[in-house]
This record gives sequence, structure tokens and C-alpha cells, in this order.
Amino acid sequence: MRLYVNVDHVATVRQARRTDEPDPVEAAAACERAGADGITVHLREDRRHIQDDDVRRLAASVTTVLNFELATAEEIVQLAIALAPHQATLVPERREEVTTEGGLSLGAPDQPTEPRLVQTIERLGGAGIRVSLFIDPDLPTIERAARLGVPAVELHTGEYANTYRESEVALDRLRTAARHARAAGLAVHAGHGLTPRNVQPVAAIAEIEELNIGHTIVSRSILVGMEHAVREMRALIDRAR
Repeated sequence: MRLYVNVDHVATVRQARRTDEPDPVEAAAACERAGADGITVHLREDRRHIQDDDVRRLAASVTTVLNFELATAEEIVQLAIALAPHQATLVPERREEVTTEGGLSLGAPDQPTEPRLVQTIERLGGAGIRVSLFIDPDLPTIERAARLGVPAVELHTGEYANTYRESEVALDRLRTAARHARAAGLAVHAGHGLTPRNVQPVAAIAEIEELNIGHTIVSRSILVGMEHAVREMRALIDRAR
């Protein structure tokens, strides 16, 4: 299983003072030294944490692979095409949300997918970028994603992260969705709200090949250092497999 570390919240700390530290590029290098298989970064339309220059510097410095999370904003799509990261993960985005609250809406079964999303998928794919869609673990949505021709989906694990202490319903939903997506020919990724306390049941789902984890690693790194925090998460995931 691949572990991609999201360094957005290194930039959140930096932007609190609008200074030059901590640097997400330096954090990404530490993640790679500790065994991360890739670096994830989300350039939001409101630039609340990661900035355009951060993405440019990461694209030039990451030695593993870069997973560029983005919505369909034109200037950000243009930047992704210019930088040509290994992977672009399309995510929903609302200005008032604290963090991404759910997966992309791909439309009702009897309605077409939003044209701008379809065009963005085609443009990114045409630039040689591997496209993934961040979606809820919902079977009809997975089927819509497969019909859009993307190679991968990332299952939103937020419901599981919020309810795992009380019930295994959300975990069972993730297992079913992962099997369904894999059977549909999609590579299966997962992420959102995963921590050392809840990651292993998700990491044990055989069909999931990539986890994107950020906030908990950055939080832990404040106490123990970035390399130590990544190594802890890497060991937990490896033991689950």
C-alpha cells in the first residue's frame, strides 16, 4: 500500500504569520526520507494554505510522485497542466468549509455529469496526468466514475473517521465500495480523517492501494518531528497488510 502524505497544513501554520516557515517543500523532503511514497498537496481557490509557488517548488523538488488535489477552477487547472504532476485528484470545494466535507457529485443516474468536470478530466488526461476522483463510497457514484473513464477514485473516509468508535457500518460501506470500484476496473485510493487510532482497518482493505493522510501526521510532527510521524504511520499501515 502506498502512503501519500498531504503537506497542506504545514502551510496552514506558515500562513498564520504570513512568513516563510515552516516550508512545505522542506516538510515534503522529510516525508520522503521517512518512507512516504508520494506527496499530496491541495491548492484551494482561496489560497488559505498552499500557494501557487509552493506547488511549483514541490513539482520541481519531490523525488517520489506528486498528487495535485484541485477543483475545476480554470487558473488552477492551467497550473496543473503546465506542471504535469504524476496525478491530479479532483475534489469538491466550497469557500465556507473548514475542510473537504464530502465527495464529488457526479450527477444523478438519469442526468449528465457537470460539463466543466468532464472537460477538466479530459484536459488533464490529455496532458498525460493520471486523474483520480475524490468520491463518497457510494456504488452508483463509483459506476458513474468508471463511465467517465478515469483510472482511479479516492474514497472519502470521513464518515468512517467520525463513527468508527460506535459502529462498523461505515467501514463495511468502505469495504463494499472498494470491492465494487476494483471490479469496475478502477484503482482504489482512500483518505480523509485517518489517524493512528483508526487507520489500520482501512489499510487492511485489500482493494485499497493508496492512502492520502495529512492533518494527523502534521499534528503529530509538531510533537515528535516529521520523519518520526511519517515512520509511525508507515509502520501502522504495513502491519495492517
